[in-house]
Amino acid sequence: MFPKGVAVSSLEELRNAIQTTFPNDKELVVKSQILAGGRGLGKFTSGLQGGVHIVKAEQAEEIAGKMLGQTLVTKQTGPQGKVVSKVYLCEKVSLVNEMYFAITLDRTTAGPLIIACREGGTSIEDLAEKYPDMIIKVPIDVFKGITDEDAAKVVDGLAPKVADRSASIEQVKKLYNLFRESDCTQLEINPIAETSDNRLVAADAKLNFDDNAAYRQKETFALRDPTQEDPREVAAAKADLNYIGLDGEIGCMVNGAGLAMATMDIIKLHGGTPANFLDVGGNASESQVVEAFKILTSDDKVKAILVNIFGGIMKCDVIASGIVNAAKHVSLKVPVVVRLEGTNVDQGKRILKESGMALITAEDLDDAAEKAVKALKST
Repeated sequence: MFPKGVAVSSLEELRNAIQTTFPNDKELVVKSQILAGGRGLGKFTSGLQGGVHIVKAEQAEEIAGKMLGQTLVTKQTGPQGKVVSKVYLCEKVSLVNEMYFAITLDRTTAGPLIIACREGGTSIEDLAEKYPDMIIKVPIDVFKGITDEDAAKVVDGLAPKVADRSASIEQVKKLYNLFRESDCTQLEINPIAETSDNRLVAADAKLNFDDNAAYRQKETFALRDPTQEDPREVAAAKADLNYIGLDGEIGCMVNGAGLAMATMDIIKLHGGTPANFLDVGGNASESQVVEAFKILTSDDKVKAILVNIFGGIMKCDVIASGIVNAAKHVSLKVPVVVRLEGTNVDQGKRILKESGMALITAEDLDDAAEKAVKALKST
């Protein structure tokens, strides 16, 4: 069971929600909706302390007004924080016992794994480190689904004090079915709690969904808020590129996740810091390469770019043409080191040479990383 609540993006929507959803509630919970944890202990750059407040119903509008449009900084956002564009208005429930519940995907058992702990409402990582025996793990056979025995083990791990055991077992089974039917990769409820009227409720929850299932979870993915995401990652996703922003100074464009990770490692080995993980994949088009360069050059922290392509399915001449065309679309103000090897490598090198661009070529990965770090230091 979930407490009733509604997300609003304006004070007008909030007033309507109070009238229609919470007409008789004396107190409400106002929660900042950002894609980061630690909201309760966070702080707004405006000075307001805490991204989650329990207030009297008549004060909800005032506190929401201090949250909407403001930047909330938590331990997970980094010092730059995230802008609050929505708040979640939720009924206040009286909790008598807080526990932890999660379902995730486990590589060891190759299936879903339910994690339960009789202590909740705090960092599960700290509990796992200090009191590992309190953490109960129940693997689920993905072909058989959850059984009554599985659910009972989870309830034993939660150790509810007042909630009905049979009802709790059914609740766990329903949560697993939600995880499966919604194509979740994670379902975390912290805390899953008992109320003063003996209900078992999900007082706060976080769900992650499998991108590969977007075609059958259209309603869920329609709720995506790109304003809460790194704009570079949003642009990369539109171009079907795999991109993760990092904090370094050397932008990387590589084909293949393994090669991308190796490239980042060898940059660190030579004293540099990678600015991103950008995998153009095995069959990127020329236009995708151009888009990749646009993303790399949009990052002000990038002081040098390393292109490391091993041509298999991906052909070196396509990458080279993309680099040349990218130079026409974006103003390349940083040194670019290129290492090409594999299919059509000679054509690729010829295209780069005849382009007239001031590129730094490299023979192998080690040479490329060394030249990228050297180029960075010379800027």
